[in-house]
Amino acid sequence: MLTAEKNRLHTAPMAVRDLIKDHIRYLEDQLKKTDTDLRGRIKENPVQREKYELLQSVPGVGEKIATTLIISFPELGTMRGKEAASLTGVAPLNRDSGKMRGKRRIWGGRPRVRTALYIAALVGKKHNPVIKDFYDRLIASGKAKKVAIVACMRKLVTILNYIKCSSITKN
Repeated sequence: MLTAEKNRLHTAPMAVRDLIKDHIRYLEDQLKKTDTDLRGRIKENPVQREKYELLQSVPGVGEKIATTLIISFPELGTMRGKEAASLTGVAPLNRDSGKMRGKRRIWGGRPRVRTALYIAALVGKKHNPVIKDFYDRLIASGKAKKVAIVACMRKLVTILNYIKCSSITKN
């Protein structure tokens, strides 16, 4: 709704622009309250708080991404890497039929989680040494930048899944 209202503001008649601006402020306030409430609930729960802190220990994963992963991807840490990549929609899937062989593409999965991983990969390619080296190696071998970012997203979900798996087995 917030994006829709911001887009509507540019084309709205002058008579209703103030009303739309008020609605945008209201939506932004509600979004801030919801974010604060979610983080508060995560921090109140000792298990969720530990997951939250573990996720944030990975360079490139901040508060919003950790919150998104905890809420939208509760299975993280309980599955194999390929399953996690497939569930988030970053596993390359083939589009073959009969004798036709198509390019592999990513699709499906959870869009909200995939978006969070995309942002984390963008930040990670600058601040996470593992992701940065991986990205640089892919670019040096001639991969397209988008392909390299998606590969970094997949590597990141594998790392996050492994971190949470290893923390579960310790307890």
